[in-house]
Amino acid sequence: MNQSSPPRHAVVIGGSLAGLLAAAVLAEHATVTVVDADPLPEGPAPRRGLPQARHTHLLWSGGARAIERILPGITADWTKAGAIRRSLPTDLVTKTAQGWIPRCGEKQFNISCSRDLLDSVVRARVTALAGVSTLQGRVRALEGTAARVTGVLVDTPQEEGRLLTADLVIDASGRGSRARTWLQALGVSGIRQAEVDSGLVYATRIFEAPAGAHEMGFPIINVQSDPRVPVPGQTATIVPIENGQWQATLSGTRGGQPTGDPGAFIPFAKAVRDPIVGELLEGRKPLTDVAVTQGTANRRVYFEKAELPDGFFAAGDSVATFNPLYGQGMTVAAQGLLAVRTLLRAKGLAHPGIGREAQRAIAPQVSTAWELATSQDILYPGATGMKPRTGTGLLNGYVNRLMTGATTDEALTAALFKVLTMSTAPTHWLRPSVVWHVLRASDRGALKAPPLTAAERAVAGLDPVPGATPGADATPGAGTSTGTGTAADAAVTGPAADPGGPADPLGQARCAGGASGSCPGP
Repeated sequence: MNQSSPPRHAVVIGGSLAGLLAAAVLAEHATVTVVDADPLPEGPAPRRGLPQARHTHLLWSGGARAIERILPGITADWTKAGAIRRSLPTDLVTKTAQGWIPRCGEKQFNISCSRDLLDSVVRARVTALAGVSTLQGRVRALEGTAARVTGVLVDTPQEEGRLLTADLVIDASGRGSRARTWLQALGVSGIRQAEVDSGLVYATRIFEAPAGAHEMGFPIINVQSDPRVPVPGQTATIVPIENGQWQATLSGTRGGQPTGDPGAFIPFAKAVRDPIVGELLEGRKPLTDVAVTQGTANRRVYFEKAELPDGFFAAGDSVATFNPLYGQGMTVAAQGLLAVRTLLRAKGLAHPGIGREAQRAIAPQVSTAWELATSQDILYPGATGMKPRTGTGLLNGYVNRLMTGATTDEALTAALFKVLTMSTAPTHWLRPSVVWHVLRASDRGALKAPPLTAAERAVAGLDPVPGATPGADATPGAGTSTGTGTAADAAVTGPAADPGGPADPLGQARCAGGASGSCPGP
């Protein structure tokens, strides 16, 4: 008579997005306990362990597709809860370092809502999975040896030093992870860490949107900095979110940071490279105080290069944190955990060395985002950290030319967004079809003003653009932040082989045609 093997158990440290997605992936192979220091809210409410949730968060289409594969139907759940699916660049007005991006037919998309709402929908789905449970407690240490992790010691409100045994432990505790300290206590040494810090500070305030703005699908507005100019980089962004609100985020690198002074918020927004964000916020009713966050350095821990004990790996912000302007963190976490799911389905949780292999599976997504973000951040005055690799200047020159072309050539707009949304690797920009367009790139005919439609300007209470006719200015731009920057300028995106782009399976493509309803051709 065959005796069934005992059920396997996994522990996930951290109940934020990366931890929840890790639990969903592991639930196919084991019972899962998600341990978080704070009680996990039942709805879209703040979590003390995620103070940056107060700022704008945009989930790129590359990340949304990855989460959709892990949790089928999640995009519909988000939109049902109040999130807004945004076509890119149709629903974006952005000024990149090179200029305004025209608003044309959908190339990619993002999910716009508060971070609290986004996490709450995922949390409800994951905690309802069979075999997934949550535990409030603070992890004190890893249990095991330098050869194998066998569990965690947790201090709960009821008990100190509670032992949770596990076949696999995943650290998804975020930017404040103590994983290196825990591993050192087991005798694991030599875990290297790198950092690039532009001194970025960002400040956010929520405003009441103008009447009718949400109903008409008012676009995301974003003015980015130009890292090529040796001055502090400053940005301003408005993201329409649930409940008829505008979430406005300002940012500034060392020497040009915003403050928590409510009276300085709109003047700062008006003083960036274009005053449109400040103009749109003027006269709007603020619904919150100004939330300010510092400590936004890019930081990477090279777990994949260390001799990790079996039965352990790290994910999400525990592995790498990025300048939030580029909006990479959630997508990198989701894509990495999707790669882990593929690995586990192929080899199983009991496979020797599965933790180390999972750590290596996550590394490519982290490396791509890291190179894109740090190559830009190190250019700002006063930035500290590792210097760009040899040849980075040449590559940046090529990318700058590509982004210049994206202001006038729809094929390059598409190529920009395909990488920006992390829907494909930056090597896409080196495809012959893209190179051909880059060699012919020009800003001749580029937009000189924010490409808002006449209807959008009217609902926002702005004076019409002099000489504008309905629909004539209906080609606004793309690029956002916290996702509010580009990674070429930070990460960049869009299909080049098919500039028109088919509708994404997760939503319907449409045009930003104003009254005319027309899209510019390739």
